[in-house]
Amino acid sequence: MKSPLQETVDLETLRLLEKKVLWLASYMIHHANHIRPSRDSLKVGGHQASSASCATILTALYFQSMRPEDRIAVKPHASPIMHAIMYLMGRQELDKLKKFRGFGGVQSYPSITKDTTDIDYSTGSVGMGVAATLFDTIVQDYISDHGWRDSESPGRMIALVGDAEFDEGNIFEALLEGWKHHARNLWWVIDYNRQSLDGVVDDALFERISRVFDSLGWKVSALKYGKKLMAARNGPAGEAIVDWIDRCPNQLYSALTYQGGADWRSHLELDLAGTSGLKEFLDSHDDTALAEVMTNLGGHDLESLTEAFDEAGNNEQPQCFIAYTVKGQGLPLAGHKDNHAGMMSPTQMEQFQKQQGVPVGAEWDRFAGMEKEKDRLVHFIDNCAYQKRKKSSKKSGSLVVPSITAPVGDKYSTQEAFGKIMFELGKEKGEFADRIVTTSPDVTSSTNLGPWVNRRKLYAREDMADVFKDKHIPSTQIWQKGPHGQHIELGIAENNLFSLLGQLGLSARNFGQRLIPVGTLYDPFINRGLDALNYATYQDSRFIIVGTPAGISLGPEGGAHQSIGTPLVGLTQPNLTSVEPAYGDELAVLMEWAFDYLQQDDGSSVYFRLSSRKIEQLPRTLSEGDRADLVKGGYWLRRPTPATTRAIVYAGAIAPEVMRAVQELLADNRDIAVLAITSSDRLYRDWSEARRRGALEKKPGTSHVDGLLSQLARDVEIVTVCDAHPLNLSWIGCIRGNPVVPLGVEGFGQCGDLPDLYEYFRLDSAAIVAAHGRLER
Repeated sequence: MKSPLQETVDLETLRLLEKKVLWLASYMIHHANHIRPSRDSLKVGGHQASSASCATILTALYFQSMRPEDRIAVKPHASPIMHAIMYLMGRQELDKLKKFRGFGGVQSYPSITKDTTDIDYSTGSVGMGVAATLFDTIVQDYISDHGWRDSESPGRMIALVGDAEFDEGNIFEALLEGWKHHARNLWWVIDYNRQSLDGVVDDALFERISRVFDSLGWKVSALKYGKKLMAARNGPAGEAIVDWIDRCPNQLYSALTYQGGADWRSHLELDLAGTSGLKEFLDSHDDTALAEVMTNLGGHDLESLTEAFDEAGNNEQPQCFIAYTVKGQGLPLAGHKDNHAGMMSPTQMEQFQKQQGVPVGAEWDRFAGMEKEKDRLVHFIDNCAYQKRKKSSKKSGSLVVPSITAPVGDKYSTQEAFGKIMFELGKEKGEFADRIVTTSPDVTSSTNLGPWVNRRKLYAREDMADVFKDKHIPSTQIWQKGPHGQHIELGIAENNLFSLLGQLGLSARNFGQRLIPVGTLYDPFINRGLDALNYATYQDSRFIIVGTPAGISLGPEGGAHQSIGTPLVGLTQPNLTSVEPAYGDELAVLMEWAFDYLQQDDGSSVYFRLSSRKIEQLPRTLSEGDRADLVKGGYWLRRPTPATTRAIVYAGAIAPEVMRAVQELLADNRDIAVLAITSSDRLYRDWSEARRRGALEKKPGTSHVDGLLSQLARDVEIVTVCDAHPLNLSWIGCIRGNPVVPLGVEGFGQCGDLPDLYEYFRLDSAAIVAAHGRLER
């Protein structure tokens, strides 16, 4: 029996829209590859077959099932279908479609920063957009539980997933985290076309995957048969035919789909010989009708899809729909194992255009070939629930950052300073502190977030007591959980950390509520989450990531825990600004700046590389000039004089070795300047931009590092020192051509105390002094 909503489904109109969506998407790809002039002879591509397999699914979702508050991640290769739907809805410009995969046109894969329409999730990195929907449900619940969401009903986070995406491990890491945090209002619709780039998916794959979903509390709905197949099941030889399909290997099914009705007929006659009613069934279908019935899978049947989506309704339980489809359905490429990167030839497209009833010259018209139904189609589109969604992105104002001061103490590490600053922020009363949300992959305590969590509690949808506290067992941790907590604890999976940070950092865009996300992890393990970090920054998400402990300064932990190249990640990653302070007062200045910077339109996320090495703090009060300079990336700790012939440029916790080297050089009557680098990243970007303006725009300008180094003569010898790969700082020799000896770490470390490790890697004061000696002429 149909639900009230199903009674209102206009299947005839939906089928017309499905037909038009498939045409526009296919022609968009054809135009980009065969009609638009090519200036470089490169194949444009566009995945006609992958798009065709989900045309029905997306038609059902966008035009019938999705509500304004719902959000959807569209699988990467289905972007032409999505763009076609946006065009029919009046949300995408025709010129953008004509430039598909071209500069200024719609993107090859959905992108919230590059496309100029309703994109909820970027999905260019396979699997990442899928996981993002799960973490967005957690963000939505977090915002609601803290009382920042109005009466608007919670949106469903929907992912249209390619079946081959389940080869990506990050999806399964996310599934486990979703179970821990009781993720809800979540739909994953799997386009189960059983074909990937290089072959056909194993037949038993989804028997296993569906069990994973079931074990984690999801409702699994297999949409295998469409209405035609279900009707055939009740007719002559029906049970035998359906049973034959169930047992048919994916490769054979795909091959028969490509070959067509005559081959379906011969196989059925051979395999089901002697079956009662088979001849009657076959005789009642010509080859075309037989192929239509045998490929009438649930993922291509609008009635089956809309019924299933309606039945799921507002059920908070996560829903997994396994929608059986044919890759390339409706195209001459359907079923062929090579169709992933294939596309219709001009001759095939000409025939397809005739089948679609699109007049020559009217290929881009929204309703070409459907003029008699135009008014009905326009009315239907204008009144579908999704069209009530506002076209403009939600905005949220900036939060005022309180003044941040350095912790009191003679000797401490930047990691300790970070923990103390966060603890003090936890004491603050006001909106800024309330909007901070922290997270960590099971290293909350060892990254010094514990005091903050003790004060601000852990987040969970339901209150959970700290049993140790209730039983009066002494512990430094007060792990109380509840809906108003401000720390989201994660398991040991860095991909999940960056996936969650990415969605928390988009809360202003997605939900109109700004959060200040802060995540911590051991610095070397940034590399384990680089795919998710790249995904987050590609979307221009805004958060702070604290990598600590860092470098070989984490001596006893051994080489696997000693980061080397992470500063280069920070230096080269777009939309991420990396900083590495040495002292507590530098950290305080940079944290105050970072909290504001991540909220600015031209800002970015910020990566702090901190150390667990305790160092003597400098007895000083930073001048306003030095504070401004260190935010720009560097300042003179020991300023040059006209007599200066040597300089040391350093970053981070290696500062004590630098200071000892300075004392040795001064004792030998050698004048020395010391430049403290707090952000090689900001220095480089500023210098690069200044050069670009000068070379291309003929606009003279001086970068901050130019201004700093202009105080040195060009022949002044520079030694760069950092507890990381020397390339982090050695590029500074390019600025004015000063001779440079770069010191740093270029190999895996080992266990040891700092004197042994610094001597081994030539980072101790003796090595710094000797480096200057090697430069002498």
